[in-house]
Amino acid sequence: MGLVNEVDFPINPDGLTQARQFVAPLIESELLDSGENMLAHADAVAQLLNSVGAAHDLQIATYLGYAVPMLKRAPEILAKKFGKSLTVLAVDAAEIVKVQRQARLRILHQPTAEAEEIALQTENVRKMLLAFSRDLRVVLMRLGSRLQTLRFYASIKQIAPRDLAQESLTVFAPLANRLGLWQLKWELEDLSFRFLEPQTYQSIARSLDQKRIQREQHVAQLSEHIKSSLLQLGFKAQVSGRAKHIYSIVKKMRGKKLSFDGVYDVTALRVLVNNVNECYAVLAWVHTAFEPIASEFDDYIAKPKQNGYQSIHTVVRDNSETGGARPVEIQIRTHTMHQHAESGVAAHWAYKEAGVKGYSGVQATGAYDAKIAVIRQLIAWERDLSSQDGDDTNVMAAKVLADRIYVLTPEAKVVDLPAGATAIDFAYALHTDLGHRCRGAKVEGTLVSLNTPLQNGQTVEVIASKEGGPSRDWLNQELGFLVSHRARSKVRAWFNAEQAEQTIAKGRDWVEKILQREGKTSIAMDTLAGKLDFANANEMFMTAGKDELSTRAIELVLRPTDPIDKSSTESELVQLKNKAAKNTNRSSPTGVIALGVGAVLTQLAKCCKPAPPDEITGFVTRGKGLSVHRAQCANFKTMAQREPDRVMQVAWTDTASLGAGNKRHAAYPVDVQIQAIDRQGLLRDISEVFAREKMNVIGVQTQSVKSTQTDHDTAWMTFTIEINEVKRLENALAVVRNVKGVQRALRK
Repeated sequence: MGLVNEVDFPINPDGLTQARQFVAPLIESELLDSGENMLAHADAVAQLLNSVGAAHDLQIATYLGYAVPMLKRAPEILAKKFGKSLTVLAVDAAEIVKVQRQARLRILHQPTAEAEEIALQTENVRKMLLAFSRDLRVVLMRLGSRLQTLRFYASIKQIAPRDLAQESLTVFAPLANRLGLWQLKWELEDLSFRFLEPQTYQSIARSLDQKRIQREQHVAQLSEHIKSSLLQLGFKAQVSGRAKHIYSIVKKMRGKKLSFDGVYDVTALRVLVNNVNECYAVLAWVHTAFEPIASEFDDYIAKPKQNGYQSIHTVVRDNSETGGARPVEIQIRTHTMHQHAESGVAAHWAYKEAGVKGYSGVQATGAYDAKIAVIRQLIAWERDLSSQDGDDTNVMAAKVLADRIYVLTPEAKVVDLPAGATAIDFAYALHTDLGHRCRGAKVEGTLVSLNTPLQNGQTVEVIASKEGGPSRDWLNQELGFLVSHRARSKVRAWFNAEQAEQTIAKGRDWVEKILQREGKTSIAMDTLAGKLDFANANEMFMTAGKDELSTRAIELVLRPTDPIDKSSTESELVQLKNKAAKNTNRSSPTGVIALGVGAVLTQLAKCCKPAPPDEITGFVTRGKGLSVHRAQCANFKTMAQREPDRVMQVAWTDTASLGAGNKRHAAYPVDVQIQAIDRQGLLRDISEVFAREKMNVIGVQTQSVKSTQTDHDTAWMTFTIEINEVKRLENALAVVRNVKGVQRALRK
């Protein structure tokens, strides 16, 4: 049937009848992909939803959803006749059918895809089915429609397409299970399994020598017998039961590697009582009234499962005339335990969907699982609320799922992103390199700006350059280019790596110049790094690039076999004394004197940057006078161990010890290391502290890294500051530690 502009029907007081009358001329001659008449399908879905207690609004929207593709300006036409709420519901239902068909085809047509990738895609389709629906009732409509499709194939005795049956089993049935729609869940599973593995299905069906209806009647009779017997004993128990369906039997046989005879809970009952004492009293009666199977007993009350699940499980033989000595599983628990099992972290679906993890228990502690628990309650509320109140329920459901969106690649791969995510977030979710090279994007075939927020169900195509990197603008939160923590971390890592490369290049040049001066250019860099106790050459270059590696340390490695020339050392000391004699009236520019020698040529070591009143020591260098180190300097300790005769005692002069009160004495450069939670304006705030303390900052190095313990990025900063004395530095660091986000601030 072609598209029509508008169809006008008289308003009927019965909204459901009116909706059917409206859509009938549009769809009564149309066929679905399955070959089923579209109107007959809509009738069946509406009836199915009614059977599970859905409100009339949901049944009305079921009819309208099938009319949407047949109408031009469908939203305007439907809103005029049926109101905005039902129109949105119908349009969403029609849209998700199209999107999900694309996703299903991708899952089932990937012959080379890894099982893990397919499993992730399947789970994302489940989530998309919820998150894409602004109205939770769209999910119920899709479940009802899929079940009716499977019923249709069964009624005409044809095998359903494998991709449709597989999706029903892996997406729709688990979703129905998670939403607590048990009746829909087991029928979806059984019908899907019947089409996917017909021979296995028939084999199990033959093993169940009773028809399903007979098995269910037996369960009802047994439940009533137990309930009345317990009532006579003074226990007001709630007893319910079910006959295990075929797919559940097969799943357990495969999960536990059992034969059919080894599945003892083909028939199972659940007994709910008021307290723990009654649980054990009922257990005693059950073991008296029936023949217990000793090997099939588990007391999860005395020893709960890891996920907190509590219940008593026992298997007995029903020796009644209708029971035929078949095993029956009986679960005994309190109402509180049952509520926890159904809605808490040990909910039935949390361990029955364990997959390869079997039946050992799975903790349902994730945020998604918590949302599902809320949504299950929304389902119950929806059944009892009117259309107007239902809007409030839908708003609550939307809020529950508002923090995630699900979009598709051009190949229909479903990608999970935070709400408000952009095309750049999408690109980084696919691959880090693709994110770096992202230069544009198309949404539904239309070019959009890179900071445009994406919406559920949209198809996004990334336009990337052959090479290149991210823009620093992407890290500006006010511009809105990035939302996801993962994408921001990747961009920061790229710039940190770029800065690291520059530092390594600087360090390499410095080391190469020393090697050229010493005539040792043939030495391998990795060999030199190893002798200096670095893991590799790049680590050595990085340290050198930060001015944290002394020239003397490299010289000692390059000339390890040089004998210690005591006469040379004594000669240099004599020269120092002669210089001291000529400089007795001069003050040391570094504020350091050699004890027993007087004022001599000294230089403060760059590796440890001493400043008054640090404990210091000296080392006689070759031709450069006395190098002054902090007593705990690692470089000094290495040199002193190799050439102890060159060590000399030194001390700060009285002028140096005057500290800040002495305006004649030079400032001393020191390094300060700061660790903080990275944020915008952090570098500015810390720099302002040093400015207020009247300390001159002569160098800054920063690096941001992703923390493995928190959700925040960690900033590492090294400030080189000129000070007069260490005490003033300690006062400044105390102020720095009070800056927002600063975790540590100390002198290197």
